[in-house]
Amino acid sequence: MSLFEAIIFGIVQGLTEFLPISSSAHIVITQLVFGYTFPGLSFEIFLHVASVLAVILYFRKDLWRVIEGFFRFVAKRSPKDRTQFYFGLYILIATFITGILGILLEGAVGNWMKTPPVIASMLTITGLALIFIERFHKYGDRTEKNMSFKDSIVVGLGQTLAVMPGISRSGSTLIVSLLIGLQRETAVRYSFLLAIPVILGSTVLAIGDFSAEMVAYIGGLNLLVSFIITFVFSLIGIVWLIDFLKKSRLIYFAVYCFVLALFVATMIDPATVMDVE
Repeated sequence: MSLFEAIIFGIVQGLTEFLPISSSAHIVITQLVFGYTFPGLSFEIFLHVASVLAVILYFRKDLWRVIEGFFRFVAKRSPKDRTQFYFGLYILIATFITGILGILLEGAVGNWMKTPPVIASMLTITGLALIFIERFHKYGDRTEKNMSFKDSIVVGLGQTLAVMPGISRSGSTLIVSLLIGLQRETAVRYSFLLAIPVILGSTVLAIGDFSAEMVAYIGGLNLLVSFIITFVFSLIGIVWLIDFLKKSRLIYFAVYCFVLALFVATMIDPATVMDVE
């Protein structure tokens, strides 16, 4: 891998991780364009860690408020900490569901799902879901104070769909959160905070894939550069998305998904997948 390619991978991962357009699809597409294949998910997970560090930095006050309120409620049962306790619990429940189902589905999600036809199909589904939530569903007004265990279970199930390249993790959690009636700001916050335990958990499970061969294949300097670039562009993506959603609509992301799906279906030869495996 060249330094230029490492930079491109970092930019792609950083900008797409938290947008509802599937970072996994973009990473796979970038691999196909450059003719790379990475054993396991080690490189993807490596870049995801940079993205989650960006979330932790940006939402550090919100994260600390939830953690502090959670443990203070456990210790003192203070009514003022009740909302943060349950919000933290809902994050854990959704993460647990995603983790268990993700492990069970891991064997079924093979290289065949990283093919252009599958990616194009999943991107199309993502686009249709974004159109539905924007055009045909009335936004709710429930905040974390009004959430329930059922909400966390449904969101956890929705988040599990992101095991398929082309289905966005942030998009699926955002869409499902809006479907169950959460207000947009709460849905966005819940989606971002859910990324932290999910990505960290995936990192722990993927530790076995990290090896000297992987570092040698990509290059130590390239790994460092792609990590830093991912972190920086993840921060840019977070700030931009939050500001964008205050002014604009999800329909624009749907259009992008359709255009990208068309590109994948028509411009990327499925045979190239066999060449890089």
